[in-house]
Amino acid sequence: MLYIKNAKILTMTDTDFDNGFVCLSEGKITAVGDMASMPKLSSDDQVIDAKGMYLMPGLIDSHCHIGIVEDSIGFEGDDVNEMTDPITPHLRAIDGIYHADKSFEEARQSGVTTVITGPGSANVIGGQFAALKTYGRTVDEMTIKAPCAMKIAFGENPKTVYNEKHQFPSTRMATAAILREQLYKAKEYLEALEKYEKDKEENEKPEYDIKLEALLPVIKGELLVKVHAHRTDDILTAIRIAREFNLEITLDHCTEGYLIADVLKEYNYDIILGPILTDRSKVELRNQSLKAAGILAKAGLNVAIMSDHPEVPVQHLMLCAAIAAREGMDEKEALKAVTINAAKSVRLNDRIGSIEVGKDADVVLYSGFPLDYRSKVKMTFINGNLVYADQEGQ
Repeated sequence: MLYIKNAKILTMTDTDFDNGFVCLSEGKITAVGDMASMPKLSSDDQVIDAKGMYLMPGLIDSHCHIGIVEDSIGFEGDDVNEMTDPITPHLRAIDGIYHADKSFEEARQSGVTTVITGPGSANVIGGQFAALKTYGRTVDEMTIKAPCAMKIAFGENPKTVYNEKHQFPSTRMATAAILREQLYKAKEYLEALEKYEKDKEENEKPEYDIKLEALLPVIKGELLVKVHAHRTDDILTAIRIAREFNLEITLDHCTEGYLIADVLKEYNYDIILGPILTDRSKVELRNQSLKAAGILAKAGLNVAIMSDHPEVPVQHLMLCAAIAAREGMDEKEALKAVTINAAKSVRLNDRIGSIEVGKDADVVLYSGFPLDYRSKVKMTFINGNLVYADQEGQ
């Protein structure tokens, strides 16, 4: 067993410890508490004395494109957008991720232990996201859940891509229409399959359709849908369609969401906000505000903060949280936005996002308070294994 002792522990639950310990064993957190309750150690136990340091759960980047847009490569390593067909639900992120990309190493160095990565926003339905740990010999070893979400996009990106091709959809109306069409087709496909299974002698099995097969868990409400939407009108269109088809969605980017925070609270979908460390590079971002995270959190919404790597490099995820805190977000909520809130937003909070017994042993030691930009990651653990150690001074 590995014990980390004498740390100030930020658990992301209702209970923190000013001077506490955590026990990691067989990839899980097996004990956490105040130093007064730390058990007597055996000769086989390993101990790290974290006196003066902060321990918190590994960071979770709840929306990015790490590995599927390779670092420093260009076209040869860019597999994020299949810009030849606006409807591509059958694309799987795990088939396009380069697990040895340098950005995974930089993620570990900055305390990011889980990433939710997948297709971009060129297509109306872009494909399937995957949840990965940031350490492993293969993408299959790194995978927590795949697919963990289906990507759909509204607004400027699909409109621009297909307008340049003089192809449908070139308007927001067409984006919504083509999405509805595919969802209705998926419903009919599901109904035909169910009829066939109910009575195989009376009913013909529908011809296999890989796109509609990929949408079946979406229609059933079994697979989360990540909605790319910046402007208020696109956010509201996404909500309208989600309610029409009973989809389980998160509102990703949600740049103008703070302008309608009261409306969003009525629907109470999770928000995955960002990136916030970028310029206003397109029309949709003209109302971008660093105060958005705080406004949305104070409205009572579950807010996660994303990097959208490579838009903001993954190693700056905690910096994004720090800026949100500086601009009005409660400090604890800012830390939750890159841990437990992020885990909840992608439905993985049963495994990651907080320091609790039974959860994955993904923890990070900081030299100081994590939201202080001067604090450094000293150690990162994934599944109880040390995957990064700061070598400064050694």
